[in-house]
Amino acid sequence: MALAIDALRHGWAIRVDEAFTLLPAETGFAPGAHAGRMLISAARAVTLKLANQREAAVPEAPVLIRAAEPFDLAAARAIADPALDLVFPMKGPFAADHIVDLDAARAAMELARLAGILPAFLVDSAAAEEEAQSVAATDLAAWKDTGRLAIASRAHLPIAATEQAEIVAFRSRDDMREHVALVIGEQDGDRAPLVRLHSECLTGDILGSLKCDCGPQLDAALRAMADEAAQGGWGVLLYLRQEGRGIGLVNKLRAYRLQDQGFDTVDANNRLGLPTEARDFPVAARMLELLGVHAIRLMTNNPAKVAALEEVGVTVVERVPHQLPSNPHNARYLDTKRDRTGHLL
Repeated sequence: MALAIDALRHGWAIRVDEAFTLLPAETGFAPGAHAGRMLISAARAVTLKLANQREAAVPEAPVLIRAAEPFDLAAARAIADPALDLVFPMKGPFAADHIVDLDAARAAMELARLAGILPAFLVDSAAAEEEAQSVAATDLAAWKDTGRLAIASRAHLPIAATEQAEIVAFRSRDDMREHVALVIGEQDGDRAPLVRLHSECLTGDILGSLKCDCGPQLDAALRAMADEAAQGGWGVLLYLRQEGRGIGLVNKLRAYRLQDQGFDTVDANNRLGLPTEARDFPVAARMLELLGVHAIRLMTNNPAKVAALEEVGVTVVERVPHQLPSNPHNARYLDTKRDRTGHLL
């Protein structure tokens, strides 16, 4: 799995379940690469008006397309990247082929997301066959097995909100992402801690972006946990390496560019061919388990996050609202969270 993700980031081909040899449209560089077919995500197919080409019985399935002429990498990138939609407005006509191995096709889309690239591939390009990295769809499930996640290290870490904090680092064998937790206050197994799941946001947490509310939410959560500790309670901040709700930094910035053109967060992600929500909540559940935490008071405005955690065995005894004032740059973002993704704002 790790080799397949690395291959896609470097522009090398992968072979999934012996069903397809796939060369990534975005990063691929094989000289003279061309193919009669392309594999694209269901979301990107909708943007390209190809929704009716999807597998009828499986509406969220990827789409395998062909055109009158073979696709080279330049044509494939024009189909994959919404930033090129205005440069190449005329696409198609395309026909769709039946996908024999849907599990392999879905695995390819997920591998692209994990690699942080656009989910589009040249299929069975002769130029890519020889060096392809083989991977099985079942490898993906094994790679996502949270049982592989373990505590790698921990240390006392005084922070601005409180000097009484411990940082705990978590590592999985094949996953290069290292998640961390901050345990604030004295851990008390008889008392449910105040917990915040915070997915990393470079632009908001570090650079102070006003386009989202991530930085202020992080700071406010730490202050709330420090106050909780001062009153005899405790808190846990899970800092998850899931930039852009799981689509990665580069794709998040691509979504920002589309937002500048007038699309909201949901539509921007879908035009990229990516899901609106791709965060891995079982990882958060495993982190809590390793910390010995099974019941929590969750700081969130998102009922779906409560449901996702309860689905994987975490008892949420209370949802604690975590709403902060908007600003002119993130007001529409917050409205979209309320109106389209069910946040209680």
